[in-house]
Amino acid sequence: MLEIKKIESGYDKLQILFGVNMKLDPNEIVVLIGPNGAGKSTVLKSVFNLANIYKGKIIYKNKDITRIPTHELIELGISFVPQGRQVFNTLTVKENLEMGAFLINEKDLVEKKINEVVEHFPDLKKKMNEFASNLSGGQQQMLAIARALMQDPQLLLLDEPSLGLSPKVMKDIFQKIVDINREGAAILIVEQNAKQAVKIADRIYVLEDGKIAMHGDKKILKHEKIKHIYLGGH
Repeated sequence: MLEIKKIESGYDKLQILFGVNMKLDPNEIVVLIGPNGAGKSTVLKSVFNLANIYKGKIIYKNKDITRIPTHELIELGISFVPQGRQVFNTLTVKENLEMGAFLINEKDLVEKKINEVVEHFPDLKKKMNEFASNLSGGQQQMLAIARALMQDPQLLLLDEPSLGLSPKVMKDIFQKIVDINREGAAILIVEQNAKQAVKIADRIYVLEDGKIAMHGDKKILKHEKIKHIYLGGH
């Protein structure tokens, strides 16, 4: 579904990624882990055309999408949830979801999609008319993901979905991600909390200094380096 080929990218003249290769098959959950500053978020931003790509290609469903404008990527079925629970605080939960449906012209379809999406997030269902600023951190993260689902993405990019959340809420968020994946979306997650993320992963990539240092299925978790650096020795 997605193939990142020898991508070199960054921001203006600051190069962050150096020849990154990755792939994501349909219905897969792929997790990208690595230390702070390794360039994990830049991988997602390169796919979503929010970083400068100097070399390499990004292929989505056999189509070259390198440097395609972000709004066109959304139309192709790619959604991105940036880190930091970026919601519209002065809008209600329902209005936030409506903002995610800007490509849908029929009001009835928007309503139908909102009803479908909030089935994943019962907490939001009860707070449709509340301002997003009044939600808890976990609820705001759920709202950010729910808004991304309004376009029925086939590929969902998640940047640090567990950032700043309590262990219980984090567990809930990861379960929601699994549920969304089971309904047909391929998911690429950048995550600092490696221990939680790898539990739901079909494949894992390790990024260090802007390069893929290691990749494989869950078996790579037995590698001493992975155990000690990313999983606290367990």
